[in-house]
Amino acid sequence: MTAPPLRLGVNIDHVATVRNARGGIHPDPVRAANLAVLAGADGITAHLREDRRHIRDADMWRLKQELFVPLNFEMAATSEMVALATRIHPHAACLVPEKREERTTEGGLDIIGAHAHLRPVIQELKGEGIRVSLFVEPEIAVMDAACDLRAPVVELHTGTYCEAVADGDEARIAHELERLKRAAEHGAGIGLEIHAGHGLALDSVRPVAAIPQIVELNIGHSLIGEAIFIGLDEAVRAMRVAMDQGRAQVTA
Repeated sequence: MTAPPLRLGVNIDHVATVRNARGGIHPDPVRAANLAVLAGADGITAHLREDRRHIRDADMWRLKQELFVPLNFEMAATSEMVALATRIHPHAACLVPEKREERTTEGGLDIIGAHAHLRPVIQELKGEGIRVSLFVEPEIAVMDAACDLRAPVVELHTGTYCEAVADGDEARIAHELERLKRAAEHGAGIGLEIHAGHGLALDSVRPVAAIPQIVELNIGHSLIGEAIFIGLDEAVRAMRVAMDQGRAQVTA
């Protein structure tokens, strides 16, 4: 029996990055989201940062109003973002670490050290009917902490694995894949839904897609970059094919 289908969430942040570089309304991230869905995306992810460097509040409202697939609101665990999420009411909220000086999210959320802060945030979002996920490092202790926080979903940070792929370091690739596999197996075994993402591209996605406990991948930067050359719809289709090829290697 084959593993269950693997969902693709497309992150459209960097369409907004291009728009904001010049100002105005083009290119429109909501249009990009709809194109991605038509090309095979199962959901759309957008990260509303404190400094609004790419996605803006109005983008989130339009995405919620216009999409007919789940919207995943990536956000810091701050009172401002919790208030926005409870008003916009996305399908899901993924809590991520956020530093103003970083170019992109650096590593997973410290859910062990921030346990006391995160618990009421998770409870409030869940109380609003929003599915909560935690963007975390692929470690056994972190899976246990997520379970203790009663977060239904974790998204495993794949950035370190993708860096190893980019460097061509076979030993590191094997090590990081094993971390992902162990965390996914343990997390699923204690009742967590397992997602993964960060840095995934066509050259790195297949082995992650072959981890049977992972049910969703969230991918953005590589798709938007490839879209410059072949168009967003073709980039999403190519990623969908690569994911399916990886998934086909799994038997249960």
